[in-house]
Amino acid sequence: MIQSHNQNTEEIIKELCTSNGLSYEKIDKEGPETTTLEMFFSGYPMIAGMPFFPNLTTLTLVGQSIQKISDLEYCPLLKNLWIAECCLTKIDGLQHCTNLEKLYLYYNEISTIENLETLMKLEIIWLNNNQIKEIQGLHTLQNLKELNLAGNLIHKIGTCFDPNEQLERLNLSGNRICSFKELSNLASLPHLKDLSLNDPQYDPNPICLLCNYATHVLYHMPQLQRLDTYNVCQKQIKVLAEATVMKKIMYYNMRVKSVHRQLNEELEKLKERKCKLQKLPEDRIKLFKCNIKHLEHELTELQTSGKIQNNKSIKSKRLEIEKSIEDGENTDEASEESSLERKFLLKLDALRERITFWNRKLDEIEKIYQMEVKKKKKSNSLVVQFLVTELETVGNTRFEEGSPSDSWFNSCYDLILSRFCAWDFKAYSITGLKINRIIRVHNRILRMIFEEKFQMFLDKEVLSETENYRKMLECLFYVFDPDLPVKKKQLLQVLEDGFQAMEEHKRSRREEAVLLSNSLSICECPRIEFLQQQMKDERKNNNDLEEPFIHGKLIIAKVFLGHSVPACEKDPISQVNYPGANSVFRPRKYLLSDTSAANDETYSSMEHRNCDCRHRQCEWFVFDHELVLPEYVVEFEYTTLVKVQSLFSTLSNVIVEERKKNTEGFILSSDLQCDDEVMNMEPTVKARPKIVCLDEKTVLSVAKANIYSQITVLNLHGNSLSKLRDISKLTGLRKLIVSFNEFTSLDDVYHMPNLEYFDASHNHVITLEGIRGLSRLKYLDLSWNQLKKTGEEINVLHKHTSNVLSLDIRHNPWHKPASLRLSVIGRLKALTHLDGVQITEEEAAAALCFIAGSKISQASLLEHSRTDEARPRVLSVHPYAKILTQISKNKVDSQTHFSSSWYPRITVLDLDGQHLSKIANLEKLENLRWASFSNNNLTKIEGLESCLNLEELTLDGNCISNLEGISKLTKLTRLSVNNNHLTTLERRVFENLSHLHYLSLESNRITSLVGLQKAYALIELYISNNYVSTYQEIYHLKGLNNLVMLDMYGNLIVWKQDNYRLFVIFHLPSLKALDGTAVETADIESAKDLFGGRLTCDMIAERLGHSDFTKMHELNWTTSMIRTVDLVPADQFRNVCNVNLQNNNLTSFSGLIFLPNVKILCLNYNHIESVLPRQKPQNHLTNRQQLYQKVTSSGYGQQGSSKVSRDAGFGENLPPIMQSLEVLHLGYNGISNLAQLQLSRLKNLKLLFLQGNEISQIEGLEGLQLLQELVLDHNRVKTITEGSFARQTSLLALHLEENRLRELNNLQPLVKLQKLFLGFNKIQELSELEKLEVVSSLKELSIYGNPGIPVANSPMDCGFPGLPITFSKHPPMRVTNVNLLEGINHLFGSDLMFPHVFEDPLLNEANKHKKSKNPGMVTNNPRSIHAEIALRQVKGATANLLNQLTQQSGTTRSAFVHQNSRENDGRMPANSPSRPNRM
Repeated sequence: MIQSHNQNTEEIIKELCTSNGLSYEKIDKEGPETTTLEMFFSGYPMIAGMPFFPNLTTLTLVGQSIQKISDLEYCPLLKNLWIAECCLTKIDGLQHCTNLEKLYLYYNEISTIENLETLMKLEIIWLNNNQIKEIQGLHTLQNLKELNLAGNLIHKIGTCFDPNEQLERLNLSGNRICSFKELSNLASLPHLKDLSLNDPQYDPNPICLLCNYATHVLYHMPQLQRLDTYNVCQKQIKVLAEATVMKKIMYYNMRVKSVHRQLNEELEKLKERKCKLQKLPEDRIKLFKCNIKHLEHELTELQTSGKIQNNKSIKSKRLEIEKSIEDGENTDEASEESSLERKFLLKLDALRERITFWNRKLDEIEKIYQMEVKKKKKSNSLVVQFLVTELETVGNTRFEEGSPSDSWFNSCYDLILSRFCAWDFKAYSITGLKINRIIRVHNRILRMIFEEKFQMFLDKEVLSETENYRKMLECLFYVFDPDLPVKKKQLLQVLEDGFQAMEEHKRSRREEAVLLSNSLSICECPRIEFLQQQMKDERKNNNDLEEPFIHGKLIIAKVFLGHSVPACEKDPISQVNYPGANSVFRPRKYLLSDTSAANDETYSSMEHRNCDCRHRQCEWFVFDHELVLPEYVVEFEYTTLVKVQSLFSTLSNVIVEERKKNTEGFILSSDLQCDDEVMNMEPTVKARPKIVCLDEKTVLSVAKANIYSQITVLNLHGNSLSKLRDISKLTGLRKLIVSFNEFTSLDDVYHMPNLEYFDASHNHVITLEGIRGLSRLKYLDLSWNQLKKTGEEINVLHKHTSNVLSLDIRHNPWHKPASLRLSVIGRLKALTHLDGVQITEEEAAAALCFIAGSKISQASLLEHSRTDEARPRVLSVHPYAKILTQISKNKVDSQTHFSSSWYPRITVLDLDGQHLSKIANLEKLENLRWASFSNNNLTKIEGLESCLNLEELTLDGNCISNLEGISKLTKLTRLSVNNNHLTTLERRVFENLSHLHYLSLESNRITSLVGLQKAYALIELYISNNYVSTYQEIYHLKGLNNLVMLDMYGNLIVWKQDNYRLFVIFHLPSLKALDGTAVETADIESAKDLFGGRLTCDMIAERLGHSDFTKMHELNWTTSMIRTVDLVPADQFRNVCNVNLQNNNLTSFSGLIFLPNVKILCLNYNHIESVLPRQKPQNHLTNRQQLYQKVTSSGYGQQGSSKVSRDAGFGENLPPIMQSLEVLHLGYNGISNLAQLQLSRLKNLKLLFLQGNEISQIEGLEGLQLLQELVLDHNRVKTITEGSFARQTSLLALHLEENRLRELNNLQPLVKLQKLFLGFNKIQELSELEKLEVVSSLKELSIYGNPGIPVANSPMDCGFPGLPITFSKHPPMRVTNVNLLEGINHLFGSDLMFPHVFEDPLLNEANKHKKSKNPGMVTNNPRSIHAEIALRQVKGATANLLNQLTQQSGTTRSAFVHQNSRENDGRMPANSPSRPNRM
């Protein structure tokens, strides 16, 4: 191999020719023909001989010793250049290779991307495995398609790729990128298809090890086809990524709204407190003003009557009186007239002074209020920014606010207090420290880097030293530069990115390390002194409420100190001066520049300090910022010797002590005494009778005139007037005073051409509508009223009082008070005084600019619009219009705005805070997609009719009262109208918005949600702080199956509805979050337990479509899992006589017992245990039963029968219920204890069906004395006891088939029994049938299927002499051979027939235990419920009816039942002829 040190240019060229098969001797001929040259691993030291190859297009040099690019200016056609695995340190010498398309410079020592500006055709660059720290120098390469920067030292991406829009493949693996915000910048590359940040050939970027990395990348760059060498083309992957991110955005949007809501609550409390504090000053002002007007009125009357001369103004008279007092004139010489006048004027002056005093108090309270509001907003803003940071980092940076229940909170709290020494702060009058909030920082990326560096340190150390490594870990306070106060942005930057962002700041301090301390005084004393000096320099008022340093912030960091050395006095703190050290410490006692050194003299003059804190206090300088991990943010305040009592933390602003240093906003007791003294001054105000109604006589009397035309001044102050009827007839009136009355409007004041002075202060005026024709009005006082609508009232004044010079509109609850003054001045151009303050020329000019800027003009459209066509893919909770106007540079070209072609290009419009009163001039914005008009003065939505492509509309902070105007915006997906004046939601508006998935209507006055019934696409609904009060409103949202987020916090329903949260969760099962809190599985289960299976009036009304339940006659609600019935008030169901609740989960009759006129009740296939549930001891109740107790009319809590009476089966002592009930179906309920049912309380029951249960003993029927038919088929009855039918003397039919009877005893009480069905029992002896002779009225008997009864093939075999001998067919029902005694022979005649029905006994035996639930099948035959009864035909029946045979439970066996017309009435309601309003 040829050594590079000894080669000359000729040898290099020879080697080049040899390597490429060229002859050096023929190079002049072959060189121009050569287009490709290669050389691999030959130690080639430099590029030489290129002039011989002018047509070279490809040059490949790999594994050489080249340190500099040279000689390529002779190859202008070069397209491909490889200088890889060489020793290049700089990109240079390529300026003339303008045709270069591919450049491979990997595995070199290049540190900067430079000198590529002229290579405009460059498409591929490989710079991997170099020493590059910053991406730069690519701004001219607009054709670049592939860039490989893997294996470098890059930390940031920034906006360096914005010009490279054609970039398709990018490899940044093996770098130090650790911020998701950096990755978001790659979203500006629309053609990027292949991105690698975690190439298997390189180490991953730190960000690749974080949660949600791939999701974040795929969301921001959906066009990617490969990520980290993996194929990500599948649509499902992109959809999943977008869905995940959208969920996160929804979640953080919910949390941000919760924080804003909390702020609004706190501000509302402050506002209420302010109103309470201002009440006393306001009452005093009103009192004094009222007295002033009374005195002025009396003074005017005296002047009119001639008792006091009226030839001078009040001001000149006051000056004369003061002069006479100063000259010591004898009061005896003064006339009586002058003395009286002096008293009036002196008292008027005193009253005005008190008004000035109380106005000052109002201003002080307002000032303190604004300060408190500022504090709240500042704290809130920090929390919001924390949440936004969490979202932007996809949860990899989280902030957790601590509470005393957290162990880490207490540890941190104790740490701070342990490092606070009161002696260090004594010079500032600080006595203690109060910690307001501690926030824990969870930063995965910083912690990962910290632990990696920490492990690297341990790997280098020997084992004996690493055993004590924990001693090198310390929690220290970060020391902020006092010249740069802690701003929110800087604080967040440190918490998110660590302390690397402070490098420039460190250099300015001549310190190349992170400054920390273990002492609070070292951190805080420089800040305190700086703020004190700043206050002195600015000459602020020393009577400020609190010192500027009272509130502060701390960052507590976990620090690995490593090898620490003490600081030298002279050497600056830098790594160069302390080689091998990881940190440097400086004890406080050696600090030369100690900020509190000036206090040492103070301390030396004191007695000996009681602590030795100063010996432990140190400054620490850590050279590697990655070894400093921010973990906690602490907000605190100092307590001082001067106790500053906050006006907004006390119950009253009246204090007795007067020794307070600062009483701003407070009221001293002496002030109230002074008021009393002034009020008691002479002359006292005389009480006058108040005028309630104004008529002609009263007007003339008050004005002391004979006719209307003489009246020029009319003073109606201090009456109880609410109307000024016929006041317009006073055409000569020039001055009108109606202060301190009861006016709500001034519509009687119109067409008064000579009126110049109008005082309507201290009334209840809510609108100026009606005022007109006051063209000469100069003075107008509308203060202390209830005017709110700024725009409307100013329009009235502008139109009808355009010449007014002085206007007072203070102390009205204006909607937009901040812009009120400029609005009024701009509209009323003749105005010279507003609210008692003279209008300056500057103010008038500003008002004109304000009015001009409050209209949408071409200039404002150009300034606040963008032309982006794609929705921004950013992690933000702000509206898209605001996001795009902040980050997008796609403005309308200033050169094209002279033509109208630019209007359709606008897609984004952000006109927030422009004081707009109307949306206009948007007719040409046909492609507008995202628009925001927040914080304006809009009163209605208009001017958007042409913007049919609008997708997002934000109208927060206006005065809009209805949503008319957006119904045509059918493509709208997001609508926000927070903080407006909406009262209703128009249904027709939302019916057309079929794509609306986000709706925010917070802080309005909405009372009903009925308009949202058809907003089926809604996913997020925020309607907190409105006036929704009834739980029925939730039913309007039940059809919104896509609703995931709902916020109704602050509505009346939250407090009025019991178990509100569970109620909403139950009725809206799709919800994932409610009122800012996630819906957990436990919430869903609790909601089901509490509200599941409740049949309520609202459910019925929802199905009916109306709530007029009096029209109902039937209630049919089957198979609905109903557990309780809650129909309140029950009287509205008074016409319901037929109820079918078959196949539900009822355990009792529940609220059905309150329905007054129910005759037929079907409760088959439930779980009925009792008519009313048995009351259990509280400690034995299950969770579900405890929940039921909260439900009205659930039946729980009712006084049940005692165990003794229940078990005995006696119900006489219980009050009767449901006295209209005649037919009751309780089949297949699992009933085992008949006594516990409490059926005896149903006194008028006639038909009772209990088939298919588990009854073993017939009991508890004592109270059913009117019972006529009892069905107990398919139970477990073994015996009939003596008390079973003791009182059933009216029973006509008894069904006991499919039981376990062996004996037929105790049937004597059934004196009227006509039908008895005993088939399929265990009767084995024929003698048991002989016991039936005691039932003398028996007409029909069924005994088929008993084992001891032999089967007969003919009637004669059975021993029934009355039966006919011949049958037309084989008898289908085999009758047991019995010898009927004389007592029952008369029941059968010769014409008794049994219809022909065959059945399979095996099939029947298998099916008789089968339970079927088919609630939809209803029949008139009570026994058809269990398919055990068929039609029977008996001799002598003249009105036999064939009942419908219905198969249930799979059985085919049939029996026949005699049924007369009486029995047919009401046995089962569901198949009766249709009736109106049937449920």
